[in-house]
Amino acid sequence: MTGRAALPAPWLRLGRIERYVLVQQARSLGVALGVIAALIMLIDFVEISRGLGSDVDLSGARILGLMLLKSPQVIIQLLPFVFLFGTLAAFVGLNRRSELIAMRAAGVSAWRFVLPAAGAAALFGVLTVTALGPLAASADGLFQRERGRLSGSAAGAEANPTVWIREGDDTRQVVIRAERQDRSNARLLDVTFFIYTNDANGMRTFSERIDADSASLSNGSWRLVNALGAEIGQRAVRYATLDLPSSLADEEAFERFARPQSTSFWSLPAQISRVEAAGFSSTAYRLRLQQLLATPLMFAAMSILAAAFSLRLMRLGDLARMSVAAVVLGFGFFFVNQAASAFGSAEVIPPWLAAWLPPLLTALAAFTLLFYTEDG
Repeated sequence: MTGRAALPAPWLRLGRIERYVLVQQARSLGVALGVIAALIMLIDFVEISRGLGSDVDLSGARILGLMLLKSPQVIIQLLPFVFLFGTLAAFVGLNRRSELIAMRAAGVSAWRFVLPAAGAAALFGVLTVTALGPLAASADGLFQRERGRLSGSAAGAEANPTVWIREGDDTRQVVIRAERQDRSNARLLDVTFFIYTNDANGMRTFSERIDADSASLSNGSWRLVNALGAEIGQRAVRYATLDLPSSLADEEAFERFARPQSTSFWSLPAQISRVEAAGFSSTAYRLRLQQLLATPLMFAAMSILAAAFSLRLMRLGDLARMSVAAVVLGFGFFFVNQAASAFGSAEVIPPWLAAWLPPLLTALAAFTLLFYTEDG
């Protein structure tokens, strides 16, 4: 009708009941997040103090800063438990105050307040994957680099950080091995280049080895200093400096093989392409990408699972037994997730199956319990 704003679809509107339940859930989630975050930060503080603090003289403020870089990544990994415990506490509180009983007595279906809670969890999962996760991954990468720098020698080279890099194309492959790396000057130290050529049949033949004191990557080429190169059947030749073409971007020699957990969601597709182009397995990165894509479903499934157990409390009246059952089931799915990740990393099952199987099982169990509770 002209002059009247279009109303949203009924299933998109949130009534007072839905808004009230969401507020209660948000409060409980905040408490659960605070407790888990405080526990993780305390453990990380002690671990950094005993680890790095025993080797390097670090002030309390420096240890606190390192802890703030490391802890967010661990906290995000435990967010499914935040939704499990937080949602369970919210609905148990509603049950204790007989508010759930009043809602059901008024003819309100459980789906009216369970699905909005699950939808909010899924939206937070999207926010986690697209925004919070990349920030935590960047912080974790910075922590790894800072820990390596602090554990290194006085010259700034990291202790025992042997680097292996592979690059090339259809005609040439180069395997690079560096004993040390100097991040402050973006150099690989005590480096060896193994150069292979590919024939028309795809057969790879070793052709040359080059040893150098250092190698730095700039403008699409490696600059080798004090290099000694020898081709098959030829005498070794020494070079003061030697430039070799490279297909890597600047600084990529240090960042391209970052841990999957230290790689943000937005960088993973490009990272997978680079790793595969270099001839290495990208299974760990593909698994990480699929796990991130499945995160919203996992959060929603944990929320529905907790709500379903709280609804059964209303009928059975056994608060302790059902609460323990929900926690045990949540930890059970966590171990299933870890086992699936191990199988995926070992390429026993495809990465997409390893990532999506645990949240799908959690969601199916949650919906089954909710259907049984709601419809008998």
